[in-house]
Amino acid sequence: MRLFGSKPALPADRRGEARRTVNARGVVSAAGLETVCVIVDLSDTGMRLRLDRSAALPAQVVVIDVAEGLAYEATLVWQKGQEAGLKQTGAKSLRGLAPARLAGARDAWVRAGGR
Repeated sequence: MRLFGSKPALPADRRGEARRTVNARGVVSAAGLETVCVIVDLSDTGMRLRLDRSAALPAQVVVIDVAEGLAYEATLVWQKGQEAGLKQTGAKSLRGLAPARLAGARDAWVRAGGR
């Protein structure tokens, strides 16, 4: 029941999946771009990044979790300054044989200290 035009309470989070705080060291890789970031939080379908510096991200990127050796192919949803929200489809391992489309991401992972 609404009284006098009061608005219903908004949900605290619009995500369909639960997100977890990660705070992992990462690298954003795309054609002509490689920049350091922190993966702030992660869900099954998305992630939030804090970039090392302000840089306009392209629509399609690969986000690399350096410690875990994982690559997330992602689409940029929003960006405000050094923070960005991305939609991702799942992690692919960069250890051992990686798919050919992730060869650049694997090279970036090795340069960042991945083993």
